[in-house]
Amino acid sequence: MLSPAMVRLSDAFIDDLLARTDVVEVIGARVPLKRKGREYSACCPFHDERTPSFYVSPTKQFYHCFGCGAHGTAISFLMNYDRLEFLDAVEELARRAGMEVPRETRQRNQDHDTRDLYAALDAASRYFQQQLLASDKAGRYLKQRGIDADQRARFAIGYAPDGYAALKDALATDERRAKLLDRAGLFSKNDRGHVYDKFRDRVMFPIFDRRGRVIAFGGRILGHDDGPKYLNSPETALFHKGRELYGLWQARQANQTLQRLIVVEGYMDVVALFQHGLSQAVATLGTATTPDHAELLFRNAADVYFCFDGDDAGRRAAWKALESVLPRMKEGRQAFFLFLPDGEDPDTIVRKEGASGFEARLKQATPLSEFFFDTLSKDTNLATLDGKARLAERARPMLERIPEGAFADLMQQQLTRLAGTRAPSPAIASHSSSGASRSLAPAPKRSLIRSAIGLLLQKPAMALQTEPPYPFADLRQPGVPLLIELLELVRQRPDITTGALLEHYAEHEELSALQRMAAQTWPGDENGWLQELHDVIMQLERQTREQRIGELQEKQRNHGLDDVDKYELRMLLQARAERH
Repeated sequence: MLSPAMVRLSDAFIDDLLARTDVVEVIGARVPLKRKGREYSACCPFHDERTPSFYVSPTKQFYHCFGCGAHGTAISFLMNYDRLEFLDAVEELARRAGMEVPRETRQRNQDHDTRDLYAALDAASRYFQQQLLASDKAGRYLKQRGIDADQRARFAIGYAPDGYAALKDALATDERRAKLLDRAGLFSKNDRGHVYDKFRDRVMFPIFDRRGRVIAFGGRILGHDDGPKYLNSPETALFHKGRELYGLWQARQANQTLQRLIVVEGYMDVVALFQHGLSQAVATLGTATTPDHAELLFRNAADVYFCFDGDDAGRRAAWKALESVLPRMKEGRQAFFLFLPDGEDPDTIVRKEGASGFEARLKQATPLSEFFFDTLSKDTNLATLDGKARLAERARPMLERIPEGAFADLMQQQLTRLAGTRAPSPAIASHSSSGASRSLAPAPKRSLIRSAIGLLLQKPAMALQTEPPYPFADLRQPGVPLLIELLELVRQRPDITTGALLEHYAEHEELSALQRMAAQTWPGDENGWLQELHDVIMQLERQTREQRIGELQEKQRNHGLDDVDKYELRMLLQARAERH
């Protein structure tokens, strides 16, 4: 499904919600649409363009941009355009449709206990901000780092006083509040069970979620005492560091449209870049770039710049980022890697060189493609066959993770130029409960399987005209299991729209190819499509029969047939003769 949150809502609820929602109305309230044949068009709201390539289909109930590849249903549009989380988008559409989001879902995500946890973190943030105003030492530190009052307010920067119980004494006024602050990650406990403030004598950086709520803190030490330079909140019910980005909330507030995001390593790096007018900076929270980070980055901006130290550790971190980004390099997305000189970080660079100097460095950043091939061929001699083979063996499994599209094709072409070999073309890999691999390989012309799938994507309800058991189920061709899965899915959810069907495959590798087929304009009308689908099914049935005849004839030549086999072969040959 579209999001981990989706599992909290039934397919029936999502189907009903999308059936009651007009995607044209939702998008048209935000983007000026013009009627164009059966569909509506506009300049894409997700990338700059002069000629409209963004289309919205009222019959299929989904949108698609032929320029940048953006696509989805009303839910995903609200997530990307209004920058809502999945459940927030669902609730927005449910309100419009007069529907109630299932009670258990709301309770699980918005119960009183959770609200109290947010309130406790907000109170702690306000307490730290008050303490900053009263601390000359913390104020001098921020002044020395060039952080003015505007940025202090923008990031709600505060100060945790020295001592073991300042926050505890101020806010933990009863047992319940003490427990909330403890669950929020603000207290520590020693071996003797004594509870004390986790953050002491540190400049505090609240970490906000995508709705602007404080969910955790990072603290930078002021003195030279023992202990980490930076200390983060532990993982809690609200905070998972592998899914959050420091500064993303501020970047979204500062930019009406985020064209790029600059990923740095530290809180102060983010604040310093904002201080100098570079308001697209975010930071991973003391951890490597995760797949969740990569998805979150590209959900907010088409271009992502990763800034790392130029040493071996920085390049290893960059490679981990590349591994997370690669499966998300859909058309229209770009990733770059900026490696900084030894001993420098974005904070020191921007203070020395200013915004123009940092911008100049960004323009010289290494594209993902260049970093990919340079790294994989670092210790190989491409003048030899052995070296080329080593590069191909390393590159192939990684290139297969790239979604179908121009970027995947160009990366494969580059491998061909460097190694003289070509990685397998991406296929539609179908997910199944048995884990068996199923694919529909690209062909110069539309195959029967592709035709059947393409027709079903035009009007999913046509699947109801084909009754199981399916006569082509045993046909050994790529894509047959996927076709059967689509037929079964529609039988289980007969009112499913094209958009909702694509939502079902949102986390699957075949989505990219399915989405492109769904976006095609199919000639004719529904009656013609239904006849064409019937003809395709009949041809698949004939191919299945020919496959079985071949198997039996091969068995006859090699081992002979028993009476049952002979009878089956006779019936198959008779059916073939009758068809002719």
